[in-house]
Amino acid sequence: QLQLVESGGGLVQPGGSLRLSCAASGFTLDYYTIGWFRQAPGKEREGVSCISSSDGTTYYADSVKGRFTISRDNAKNTVYLQMNSLKPEDTAVYYCAAAIKLTSVQAMCVRLFVGSWGQGTQVTVSS
Repeated sequence: QLQLVESGGGLVQPGGSLRLSCAASGFTLDYYTIGWFRQAPGKEREGVSCISSSDGTTYYADSVKGRFTISRDNAKNTVYLQMNSLKPEDTAVYYCAAAIKLTSVQAMCVRLFVGSWGQGTQVTVSS
């Protein structure tokens, strides 16, 4: 059974950092395009960052460019989202997702072409 499990969320002060992890079980991550999404209360789910399986092409939402970094460790079957310079507006539930290998990072992150979702992890940025 394909499963994605997020971890690493929590409460952090503005300007702080967190690293989210997305561990896969039941399948091999390097055959999939992987993305991080977030949903704040009362808002639609949005793509934050996505990474391809083939050449490591990445996509970042404008709101996180220069602050967030997505990476994958295929040996550990895990994808990470390093979040620096966090702002209160980054507060949301963050979800990891997978899509078939041919899915472009733009299609996944912008159009939310997703095959499987994780359960989410809460990130709260507050003083």
